Amino acid sequence: MRAIAVKEWGGRDRLELLEVEPPPVAPDGVLVRVRAAALNPVDYKVREGYLAGLFPYHFPVILGWDAAGTVERVGPAVTWFKPGDRVYGYCRRQDLQYGTYAELTSVPEGYVAHMPPELSFEAAAALPLAGLVSHQSLERLGLRGGESLYLTGGAGGVGHLAIQLARARGARVIASGSPQSHDFIRSLGAEPVDYADPELAARVRELTDGGADAAFDLFGGAVQEQAFAALRRGGRLVSIATPPEPREHVETGYVFVRPSGYDLGEVITPLVNDGGLVAHVSGTYPLEQVAAAHERLEGGHVRGKLVLTVA
Repeated sequence: MRAIAVKEWGGRDRLELLEVEPPPVAPDGVLVRVRAAALNPVDYKVREGYLAGLFPYHFPVILGWDAAGTVERVGPAVTWFKPGDRVYGYCRRQDLQYGTYAELTSVPEGYVAHMPPELSFEAAAALPLAGLVSHQSLERLGLRGGESLYLTGGAGGVGHLAIQLARARGARVIASGSPQSHDFIRSLGAEPVDYADPELAARVRELTDGGADAAFDLFGGAVQEQAFAALRRGGRLVSIATPPEPREHVETGYVFVRPSGYDLGEVITPLVNDGGLVAHVSGTYPLEQVAAAHERLEGGHVRGKLVLTVA
């Protein structure tokens, strides 16, 4: 099969289009013929070797953790899927070797779900990682209807889905972004604030009459500190960037997204079917142009998601 892989950690010049053997299929696994694979910032961090100390790895490492496609083959213990089913999933395995920038990938059947029937493969591939990390983070926050959420970055892959999921819970969302992204953030149902405003935290506290009930931090560092400052006393903060230090009068949490076909099937798919969740795909690239896609991804300021078309 064709796949985009690296034989050593490094820059975009390490990306190679290779012919490799298909991955093995476990007794409870599904082999998926990938039609589209979304890009995520973690992909270039894997490429550069930043996750090598966290996961076992075996070169060549095929990149990619998001996929949409059709089931090619199932293991003998699989009961939820059959060959030909259209599926999508967050396909992070427990080691780095068989990713989704490939014609075929295999994962446990519990990692994937049946695709929303009206979606293209490109739109479906854009949903799993970003949708799941948003849902799991809002669950960790216990976000409820009538509460206010401050989101550090509303226009990117995670942010634009997190706004929609928070709104579906009945929450009010205030999201930071560049002035150029404010109309997009408004179109999603959130109130934009300028991420470069030195008085941003004070502005959020003003808008929420004393501070947001909850904050969702996507970036860590100074941005996380800003999010803490935007909270009310007794507020909650969750981060997907760096585990926050405990703070007095604030509940903190950290989320490292878990693969979950159940969450996709029971939370994400129904919202998509009802029109309450839409993944914005701002660019598609054939597999052969993956280096250009990574360059755009690393440049930041991508509105929504970038997607590779595989077959």
